Amino acid sequence: MPKTKEIVLGSTLGIRKTFHSLIAILTSLLVVTAIYLTQDIGEGELLSQETNVTSGDPLSSKCDLFSGKWVFDNESYPLYKEKQCKFMSDQLACEKFGRKDLSYQNWRWKPHQCDLPRFNATTLLERLRNKRLVFVGDSLIRGQWVSMVCLVDSSFSSTLNSMQTISNGSLNIFKVKEYNASIEHYWSPLLVESNSDDPIHHRVLERTVRVKAIEKHARYWDDADFLVFNTYLWWRRPVMNVLWGSFEDPNGVYKKVEMLRVYEMALRTWSEWLEVHVNRNKTKLFFVSMSPTHERAEEWGGTNGDNCYKETKMIRKEGYWGKGSDPKMMHIVENVIEELKTRGLNVEIVNITQLSEYRKEGHPSIYRKQWEPLTQTQISNPNGYADCIHWCLPGVPDVWNQFLYAYIFNQ
Repeated sequence: MPKTKEIVLGSTLGIRKTFHSLIAILTSLLVVTAIYLTQDIGEGELLSQETNVTSGDPLSSKCDLFSGKWVFDNESYPLYKEKQCKFMSDQLACEKFGRKDLSYQNWRWKPHQCDLPRFNATTLLERLRNKRLVFVGDSLIRGQWVSMVCLVDSSFSSTLNSMQTISNGSLNIFKVKEYNASIEHYWSPLLVESNSDDPIHHRVLERTVRVKAIEKHARYWDDADFLVFNTYLWWRRPVMNVLWGSFEDPNGVYKKVEMLRVYEMALRTWSEWLEVHVNRNKTKLFFVSMSPTHERAEEWGGTNGDNCYKETKMIRKEGYWGKGSDPKMMHIVENVIEELKTRGLNVEIVNITQLSEYRKEGHPSIYRKQWEPLTQTQISNPNGYADCIHWCLPGVPDVWNQFLYAYIFNQ
């Protein structure tokens, strides 16, 4: 195992010759306490001395968890084996579907100013005892949910662990009965109501949203203790079809509206619902930033027309930003969340975008289940059907969940 840095809680401690004996005794007690906590929590669970923060505030402004670098670590990563996870999705099981280069599993995220707490399933389950952790959004956050399920189930596997699907497949519930804890995913790719809300049959030629309607979805997660949202991928088009009225109403009014404007309207509907319905003393809120795609190799210096297919190495250029990630959309998210904060409701942004931009080799590419038989044309041109949007597991989404774990662990 890699060496663990010495961990110090609170202000930097030191022993000087001029200290009174009482100070020396107190220092010894603190060291003993730190050792006890390290043993109790597990290796790598606390932040390193570099953060210089108190034990009650390990996520201080002095440590930006999202600013750092990828470090190759084939001793302690991956955090679980693909075959260990009983609930792995065939959409993300790249090794199962023939991928041979598995180094994408061995990368650890290292923040510049601190250490990211190592995931500990038992510690998380203690925080989730008698609680619900619900991921709400599209297939990217569903992948993050699968990652979290695998992280927990592979470490705390039990015949009592169960999976249940309800609401026509929209809500998937992983239950750890020993802790009465549930980790759930609710399919709502645009957060508000849309004609893409069916978890199976959601591919439509013209996407339509009811930009003021969210209650249909929200009733499934309004009593959750931890809510993790995302919405980005399904908005990537110049204009959206907006419906005022219901889908069943023949007199409903449809209008094409510029996408960024509709995105803001939908997020404001979401934020207004949170402000009215969330129990501030109970529910913790998170929003996961946009997940990058790697569909144009020329953006990172590759061959024009290629994509993530055959990629085995990450992008090394610091600050690389692909055209698939829209800063304007992220600014809208930040503004809406900042306005919520002024009204007394805090939503933590889990900023996964920049660190995931580097990981062009982390996608399934052609190594996933194909839901429909491939044509001869597709087989002869793998670039054409390579999945450069989702992520292999174990892989990048495990780090996203380490961020989430750090927030939950330190509350």
